[in-house]
Amino acid sequence: MGKLIVQKYGGSSLADNVRIMSVAERIVTASVSGNQIVVVVSAMGNSTDDLLALASSISDNPNKRELDVLLSTGEMVSCSLVTMALNSLGHKAVSLTGAQAGIGTDSEYSQARILEIDPSRMLKEIEEEKIVVVTGFQGIAEDMEITTLGRGGSDTTAVALAASLKADICEIYTDVDGIYTADPRVVPEARILEEIGYEEMMEMASYGAKMHPRSIELAALYNIPIRVTSSFRDVRGTLIH
Repeated sequence: MGKLIVQKYGGSSLADNVRIMSVAERIVTASVSGNQIVVVVSAMGNSTDDLLALASSISDNPNKRELDVLLSTGEMVSCSLVTMALNSLGHKAVSLTGAQAGIGTDSEYSQARILEIDPSRMLKEIEEEKIVVVTGFQGIAEDMEITTLGRGGSDTTAVALAASLKADICEIYTDVDGIYTADPRVVPEARILEEIGYEEMMEMASYGAKMHPRSIELAALYNIPIRVTSSFRDVRGTLIH
């Protein structure tokens, strides 16, 4: 019996059609090994910044509700394109928005917190042997309003889904090879860590390391191991546990 794996891909991993196809091939490789795969995606490249700039060009002080509706579209684009890519490779896949995936949040626009997840729709799709692709960074409040989770929210989405689905592992694919002892762009002799505990990682995340602190908090709470690794190269990355 394979594992249930939640994979998350950041914006740089999905920056254009070539990278989206590359990500789809990586997902298929994990899937054909007999694993059940749920994928969480960020918006393509810098599209969140582009949408913010677009909003600013219309209004000096955009309405928070409308801004969340606008920003949520970035992840919807990458979500549907990754699903199309998987379909084109001959695999059954389905795209789900945060709301369709059952991600319930509070009503704090632009920095909502996940309150609960109803995984029934995702489990139904997994049961039908589909790869499930979910928009990161967003959910739905009690009053059916679209909300976004703030910067780094896709990490939090991935770990929260892994917890609700009782996944074996959450894999975070990014543009670096793993977690380093320091920022390698600033400290050339920084080395990659093979593994790190939740507490140390939470401290590093609060100082700006690759992961969102809230996602580490959740992983520690539900004991979800996280592997942070590159979407561009085959490397072991760093195991957070």
